[in-house]
Amino acid sequence: MPATEILKEASKLHKVSDSLDVLAELNAPISEALSILSGSVRNSATLLEILVALKLKPLPGYDPASN
Repeated sequence: MPATEILKEASKLHKVSDSLDVLAELNAPISEALSILSGSVRNSATLLEILVALKLKPLPGYDPASN
């Protein structure tokens, strides 16, 4: 189902955002830039989740955190 696949991609984006946050903490010279990128990636993931909620209706019981 397309909704499930999109939610899986959103979950991947959340993980990328988390990884960028960790890198930001470890790399002071580029910390601000990595934090900005992390926020952008997180916002994109959230927009995908909203799109699914409004237009596609995910499968009942689907938990994106389990991916």
